[in-house]
Amino acid sequence: MLKLGIVGLPNVGKSTLFNALTAAKADAANYPFCTVEPNVGMVEVPDPRLNRLTQIVQPKRTVPAVVQFVDIAGLVKGAAEGEGLGNKFLSNIRETDAIVHVVRCFEDPDVTHVMGAIDPVRDREVVEFELALADLAALEKRLDKTRRSARTGDKEAQTELPVLEKAYSFLKEGKGLWEARLTSAEKAILAPLTLLTTKPVLYAANVSDTELAGDEGPHLRTLRDAVKKSGEQAEVVPFSAKIEAELAELPPEDRADFLSSLGLESAGLDRLIRAGYKLLGLETYFTAGEQEVRAWTIHRGDTAPKAAGVIHTDFERGFIRAETVSYDSFVGNEGWKGAREQGAVRSEGKEYVVQDGDVLLFRFNV
Repeated sequence: MLKLGIVGLPNVGKSTLFNALTAAKADAANYPFCTVEPNVGMVEVPDPRLNRLTQIVQPKRTVPAVVQFVDIAGLVKGAAEGEGLGNKFLSNIRETDAIVHVVRCFEDPDVTHVMGAIDPVRDREVVEFELALADLAALEKRLDKTRRSARTGDKEAQTELPVLEKAYSFLKEGKGLWEARLTSAEKAILAPLTLLTTKPVLYAANVSDTELAGDEGPHLRTLRDAVKKSGEQAEVVPFSAKIEAELAELPPEDRADFLSSLGLESAGLDRLIRAGYKLLGLETYFTAGEQEVRAWTIHRGDTAPKAAGVIHTDFERGFIRAETVSYDSFVGNEGWKGAREQGAVRSEGKEYVVQDGDVLLFRFNV
């Protein structure tokens, strides 16, 4: 399951986005710190392929993949020194897979900004600085202990020390480790610390509803330019919290028409989740039987046993083979029976790399 932590300054649309995404109805008001406890909500991953499989198989139930969103109180400048409330809840997003940084990119005199004028580049830097300081506090404890161990000849500590010192040099300047160009080996050493600025990040740019369907405004362009200039491998996903809130109030059957009337092809939720899957290299495979049609989330490059383990560890441990058919072949042949008759079902072993959209039936023995 993909887990995304939502961060940002107060009054940028964080809780409005969270409410719209999860229908959790968290408090959202025009004043700072209206979110005083971390909100956790589950969102179904929209995937039209799952609907088509359900039409063909007619199972007793259909289970989509889900994404967990964690929303914390808005961060403010000085949070690391105790200002505001957000810093208290940063621990709630340390276990997430990626961070969604909501940045305000619209003008509205009726919605106050905690720092006055609208400046997405400044806002981005303020939040990154606070996350870096939070990481610095976590790193300092580990660094002192590692230095002492390294001096006694501890080989593991001696390997770890230069990586911690490299990270420390960035964090003490208020720079996130996104800018440190860490290698995979260095990231692995830092992984137990669950540092926030080592996590992949998505920028959710909250724009006006008119801008979302038209040309990009100056605030969104300056945010894109700043992210690109930093070298950060992050996608900027425009959305309108106002539109998402209105969309969430509509019956599902009316949402497509509403989006179409605004000149939009998809909701912000869809774009955000797709960006999250792309960022983390995630894919979806399906199981389809009379009892259940279900979507499962895996990492790109996972083998069949690894994919089976997402269902249950016994499936991976006792894996024998996977009966496999592509989504297009499954749908084109109207299910398992037709796919088998046309020779579209393959028997794949332990080395098979599961492809996005595969429909799988695992054979295992424990």
